[in-house]
Amino acid sequence: MLGALTKQTDGNEPMSHLHFDNPFDRRSFLAAGIGLITARGEGAWAQGEESDASLVEERDLAGLQVALETGKVSSRALVQAYLDRIEAIDCKGPMLNSVIEVNPEALAIAQELDRERKDKGPRGPLHGIPILLKDNIATGDRMETTAGSLALVGLKPPKDAVVAERLRQAGAVIMGKTNLSEWANARSSNSTSGWSGRGGLTKNPYALDRNPSGSSSGSGAAVAASLCAAAVGTETDGSILSPASANGVVGLKPTVGLVSRTGIIPISASQDTAGPMARTVRDAAILLGGMVGNDPDDKADLVSSRPDGLPKDYTKALQAGGLKGVRIGVARNFFNFQENVDPILAKALELLSAEGAVLVDSNDLPKGGSFGGAETIVLYYEMKAGLNAYFATLGPTSPIRTVEDVLAFNKKNAGRELQYFGQDFLEKVATRGDLDSKEYKDALARCKRVTRKEGLDQVMGNLKLDAVVGPCSGPPGVTDLVSGDRSSGGYDLISLAAVAGYPSISVPAGNLWGLPIAIAFAGRPWSEATLLKIAYGFEQAVKARKAPRFLPTVKLK
Repeated sequence: MLGALTKQTDGNEPMSHLHFDNPFDRRSFLAAGIGLITARGEGAWAQGEESDASLVEERDLAGLQVALETGKVSSRALVQAYLDRIEAIDCKGPMLNSVIEVNPEALAIAQELDRERKDKGPRGPLHGIPILLKDNIATGDRMETTAGSLALVGLKPPKDAVVAERLRQAGAVIMGKTNLSEWANARSSNSTSGWSGRGGLTKNPYALDRNPSGSSSGSGAAVAASLCAAAVGTETDGSILSPASANGVVGLKPTVGLVSRTGIIPISASQDTAGPMARTVRDAAILLGGMVGNDPDDKADLVSSRPDGLPKDYTKALQAGGLKGVRIGVARNFFNFQENVDPILAKALELLSAEGAVLVDSNDLPKGGSFGGAETIVLYYEMKAGLNAYFATLGPTSPIRTVEDVLAFNKKNAGRELQYFGQDFLEKVATRGDLDSKEYKDALARCKRVTRKEGLDQVMGNLKLDAVVGPCSGPPGVTDLVSGDRSSGGYDLISLAAVAGYPSISVPAGNLWGLPIAIAFAGRPWSEATLLKIAYGFEQAVKARKAPRFLPTVKLK
C-alpha cells in the first residue's frame, strides 16, 4: 500500500517502487477467464441495448444507474461490456495488464441483481454496477487474493474482507481483481511500481512506457481506461493518491478506521486503509458510501474519536458554489518542486480563489524527513505482526505461516519472483520483534506527534482551516526495471496525511505533455464530506481530466 517513491529506508533515504513481465502467461490465463464468461454470456444484450463501446467508455456511475433504472441496459450487459473492453485493451491492443483476474461468477451475479431489481427495486446507487478490487482485498469466492505474490496463489481466505462484503450488500458486482505493486510495494527498496510476480507489469494508459505508480497501480489504470465503473485501492502512504494522480483519476484515502481493514492483506495497522478510485469526484463519493461502516474487529486508534452521524450519502456534500468561504491552507513549503509543474499548480490555486475559497499561506507543515525514518520502523514492526496474523487465517495446511516463509518461497522461486529486484525491505521486516518493543513504540509516538499534534492539527487549528492543499506528485516517470522508481517529487502532503491517518483526496488539475497532474487536499479526521465538497468544486471549475489515448510514449512539443 506504499505509494510510488514515498517509502523510506532506516534513515531518511527515499525508497523506490515500479516493475515488469509475468512469470507465467497471465494474458492467456486472463483471456481464458474472460472467454469462459463471455461464452456463458451469449445473449446478454437485450433488444434495444446500446453497443458495448458507447455503453461504458467514460460513463459515470449516475449515468449507468439511470440506464439500468430505465431498462436501457441490464447489469449483465454492463458486465459483458466491461469484460469485452478488458479483453480488447488489457489483454490485447495496448496490453495495459491492469486486471490480474476476472470473476468467473460475475455474469451470474449481475443476472441475479437484474432479477432482484425487477422484483424488488434497486438496493441503492451501486446496484448492478461492476467494480474491481485491488488484489490484496480478500474475497471468499473463486478468485485469488495474493497481493501480487505467487506465494499466496491457491491459498484462499476463508471469507470476504468486510469492505468486499459491504460492497456486495450494496449491490455492486465485484467483477475482478486489479494488479498492484507486489506486497503493496513493501518488498524491496529498489522496486518498480506496478509490477508483481503474479501479475507482471501494469502500464500507464496515457503513455505506455510511463509508470502507473503504485501500489494501487492496476486500480488506477483500469479506472482511467474505463475497464470498470470504479475501483477500490488501498493505501499505507501514497498508494491511492499517487496512482490516481499518475492515471488522471480521483483517489480518496479515508480517515483510518472509516472503512474496515479486516480481510485486507496488511502493512500497517496505524496507516492502512482502502479507498475509492473513480473518474469523477461524484463517483468516488458514491463508491465511498458503499464502503463505510463500523467494524468492531478493526482497532484503528482514531475510531475512538469517530463522531456520531457521519454521512451515509456523501454525494449530498457535492453542491454548486461549495468553495465559497471555505478556508484552505496552502502548504507553500511543499510547492516549487518541479519547474514544469509549478504553472499548473499556480493555476489551480487561482481557480480555487476565483471560486470563492479563502487561501491562507503556511510554511509550517513538516516534511517527510522529519518523520520518515520513524515511519519506516513503524512499518517494519506492524507489517510483521499484521502479515503473520493474516497468514494464520489461511488455515493450518497453508505453507505460508510467517514472513520468513514468504522470504524462503521467493528465494526458491527467484527466477519468477526476484528477477528484477530483491526483498531487502521484507528481510528487515522479518528481523523485528513484537509490538511491545520500545523501538516501535517510540517511533509510533514520534510519527503521531510530528504529523498530528505538531503538524496538521496545529496548523489547521491556528489558521482555522477546513483543509490544506498541496501538490500530489509530478508527472509519471518512465518505467525502469533496471534502476527502479525515480522520484518526481511532490509527495509531502499526501505522506503527511497518510502517516497521521487523516483523510486526503487527489483531483486532476492539468496535463503536462499529455500526462496528468493532480493536486491534493487533506483534512482533519472524519472530514471526508468537506474534502469531497472542496474537490468537487475544484473539479467543476478546472475540468482537467482527459481520457487516455494509449500512446506508446510522450511526444514533447
